[in-house]
Amino acid sequence: MPRVARPGRPHLPKRRERDPEGRMSLGDHLREFRRRVLIAAGTVVVAAVAAGLNYERIFNFLSAPFNDYKVANPQSDISLNFGEATSAFSNLITLSVFVGVIASSPVWLYQVWAFIVPGLTKKEKRISLAFIAATVPLFLGGCWLGYIVLPQSLQLLYGFSPEGTSNIQQVSAYFSFVTRFILVFGGGFLFPVFLVAFNAVGILSADKMIRGWRVAVVLIFVFAAVATPTADPMTMFLLAAPLMLLYFMAYGVARLIDRRRAKDRPDWLETSDDEASAL
Repeated sequence: MPRVARPGRPHLPKRRERDPEGRMSLGDHLREFRRRVLIAAGTVVVAAVAAGLNYERIFNFLSAPFNDYKVANPQSDISLNFGEATSAFSNLITLSVFVGVIASSPVWLYQVWAFIVPGLTKKEKRISLAFIAATVPLFLGGCWLGYIVLPQSLQLLYGFSPEGTSNIQQVSAYFSFVTRFILVFGGGFLFPVFLVAFNAVGILSADKMIRGWRVAVVLIFVFAAVATPTADPMTMFLLAAPLMLLYFMAYGVARLIDRRRAKDRPDWLETSDDEASAL
């Protein structure tokens, strides 16, 4: 006797099971990308709202290097000013989003990595997990280094003001400079993470990384020179030096991944075309 469906209970589509090997269609990739973007964006918004409630503390913290320079140079005519009626509110929004991006970095950095992970094998995930786990400390450490270097950069830049002139700094311009300066350092420190990710998915081998280290060093200095808002060589070097160290650390991790991958590679794949394999 045929089975009759109960009335009033709509037929629900069967949930699509995940491929055990991590294969996904283009549509699945796009839906996964959209889901992770929404999670990351929502987290940034929540963190930005929390930052807005602590706006005065954030304002004082980021303006401390400017105030320290003003105290150390009492002869200079320098101050922060709001140029328009809406400037204070615009600055609140800008700083809130900036702090929201940094505060929510553990979530959105994880979303980036989780979007890449399904394409890796279990062994590749385990090998690279230790280094990928350092993503958040690297980003936050880079941001902190940018904040530490900021006073020296302001000292140099404001030092170019001729004697007898005033340096009336618009608040929006100052905080735009500060936020870009800090984010450049934080983003630069994520450079080795992407190198390890490219190696884990088979795009970039450790041999290519070590053969191209001279080119990589040149590109690092070019990036540091272009990305830093200041024109002084000291700031460029303070960003380039850690990036070079992180590059060779990424090479070491990539070498471990390649070594494990070669160990697990079947011997019959190394057989030349004119020889009979063991199979």
